[in-house]
Amino acid sequence: MSLNNILNTKCEWLSGDGPDCDIVLSSRIRLARNLKGIPFPNAGDYRSNNEVLEKIFRVLRKTSFFKKGLVAKLSEMSDLEKQILLERHLISKEHLINRIESGVAISEKQDLSIMVNEEDHMRIQVLKSGFRLDDCWELIDNVDSELEQHLDFAYSPAVGYLTACPTNVGTGMRASIMLHLPGLVLMELINKVMQAVIKLGMTVRGFYGEGSEVLGNLFQISNQVTLGKSEKEIISNLNRVLNLVVEHERNSRQLMRQKNEARLQDRIGRAYGILANAHIISSKETISLISALRMGMDMGYINGIGGGSINELFIVTQPAHLQQSAGELLDAETRDILRAKLIRERLKQK
Repeated sequence: MSLNNILNTKCEWLSGDGPDCDIVLSSRIRLARNLKGIPFPNAGDYRSNNEVLEKIFRVLRKTSFFKKGLVAKLSEMSDLEKQILLERHLISKEHLINRIESGVAISEKQDLSIMVNEEDHMRIQVLKSGFRLDDCWELIDNVDSELEQHLDFAYSPAVGYLTACPTNVGTGMRASIMLHLPGLVLMELINKVMQAVIKLGMTVRGFYGEGSEVLGNLFQISNQVTLGKSEKEIISNLNRVLNLVVEHERNSRQLMRQKNEARLQDRIGRAYGILANAHIISSKETISLISALRMGMDMGYINGIGGGSINELFIVTQPAHLQQSAGELLDAETRDILRAKLIRERLKQK
C-alpha cells in the first residue's frame, strides 16, 4: 500500500462507534521496545540507528500485520506527509522533528502503527474507536509476541523491558483514552475530576499528547506507572477510573439539561450556525465549535450527523490535511478560508 493510499483512507479509530462512543473518542495502547545490546536512538550514531531501522524493517515487512499496509522511512516523506501522519496520531511530535534515521509502519486500517527510532527503537501503538482498551490489548499483545519471535528485546528479569525513559521501564506500556468532556467543563467540575484522576496515578494531557494544549474539551488520560504492575493490572485500573469519569460526564450533561436547557440548546445552535455559514475560520475556533456540535449530536439535539463524520472533522480541518486536499502549500488565511468551505460542504451533506 502506498503512502498516498494511506493518506486517502479513513482512520478506523475515527469511526465513532464502540462502547461509550458518545464520550470516548478513542482508546490507545502503546508499547516501548528496544533491541538488546544496541544504544537507544538518542545515544546511538548513524551506523547503529540505521542498523536498527533496517533490522526492524526486514521483520515488519514479513509480518501479517503490514501486508496491506505501509513500511517506510520518514526521510523519504515530505514535511507535509509527515505532518498528516502526526495529525492522524500515527506518529508523535518527537518522531516528526528528530533527525535520526527513523521510519514508520502503518496497517491498512490505521489502527496499528509502529514508530522506529523515536525515543525507543520501537513504539508500537494500537488505536480503536470508543472505549476498547481490552481490544487494543488483544491486538498489540499479538503484535508484540510475533515481533519477539524475530527480535531480541532488551529485558531485565529484575525490572522488565528496558526503555530510554525510566518512567517506561517495566511493561513499557502506556494505555490511554481520549475523552470528550464538555459537560464537566461547562459545569466547572473538570478541575475537581482531573485532580482526583491524577491522585489515582493517572496523567492528563491534551489532544496531541504530552505537552499539548487541551482543545475542544478533549482530554487524554493515561497510566503513569509501568513498573511493578502487569499489563492487565494497568488496563483494569485505567478501566475502573475512566468508567467513573464517563459516569461523571453523563451526570454533568443531564444536569445541564435540567438546569438550563435553553442556554444549552443556544450554545449548540450557535456552534452549528457558525460552522454551517462561516467563510473564514481558524483551526482553534473550529475545534471548539465542533466540540459543541458533537455534544449536540450525542445529546439528541442534532440529528442526521454521524459520530464518525464529526470525529473526522477534528482531523480533516487540520493544516496539513487541508493542504493535502488543495494539492499545494497554503498560507494561514487561505487555510482558514478553505477550512470554512470544507465544513460548509460537509454539513450540507448530512
